[in-house]
Amino acid sequence: MYDPGQLRTFLAVAQTLSFTQAARRLGLRQSTVSQHVRRLEDATARTLFTRDTHSVELTPDGEAMLGFARRILEVHEQAAAFFTGTRLRGRLRFGASEDFVLTRLPEILEAFRVEHPEVDLELTVELSGTLHEQLDAGKLDLVLAKRRPEDPGGQSVWHDRLVWIGSERLRIDPERPVPLIVYPPPGISRALALEALERHGRAWRIACTSGSLNGLIAAARAGLGVMAHSRGLIPPGLVRVPDRAGLPELGEVDFVVRGAAERGPGAVLAQAILGGGERLHRAAG
Repeated sequence: MYDPGQLRTFLAVAQTLSFTQAARRLGLRQSTVSQHVRRLEDATARTLFTRDTHSVELTPDGEAMLGFARRILEVHEQAAAFFTGTRLRGRLRFGASEDFVLTRLPEILEAFRVEHPEVDLELTVELSGTLHEQLDAGKLDLVLAKRRPEDPGGQSVWHDRLVWIGSERLRIDPERPVPLIVYPPPGISRALALEALERHGRAWRIACTSGSLNGLIAAARAGLGVMAHSRGLIPPGLVRVPDRAGLPELGEVDFVVRGAAERGPGAVLAQAILGGGERLHRAAG
């Protein structure tokens, strides 16, 4: 028997690769997170993480435990809902950044719809900046979106670095303004790209603007310019721009869920997203 609380802690550490971030996500002390992982390792008689002062990594046994932990918790929650007789009802206005269109988010939403058929789920796909604004204005109940690491609020699904991407055939001329492919304001990746170039003193021009991720990808594949994008979500057909192009570092972003109440449809969907965070790194296929 594996303790569900320990399994949830294990998943949080596996998704963030940080005991500190896992503790912050779960609202626990870091010592409690370490204790949960140690007890789970004792129960399995296996080492699930390799860790030192600088990094945390899953071992092969830890990778295997990921799938088991997720399935155990899913069945545990289904059994608890069945025997308590609780059924979720109502409307949930959920907003997701277009960054997740090509990931396995639809699978998480489909599982939620199947398990909670009496919840009317309304999905809005928008720029992260717009989603945060709509949540703050009370137009959405829950959002999954990018956020600058220094910005407050939200539960971290994962932390990533922004990188420059473009067509493999694209060559950046250091004597000419950098051709940019960007979302319109208030896109977070757009703002970070412009700020980085301004700090670096590098001239730039807008080669393409689109509110659609598919539009940006098409422009990038056509070689119109470069775009700032999450390192973990690089679309097929595009590659990181090599360092020799001399483009500045873009910094980091957090992908967070915001707006979840303590209970109800929003809380349940938020937990499903947090529990399945590693699936959002993988392309849908």
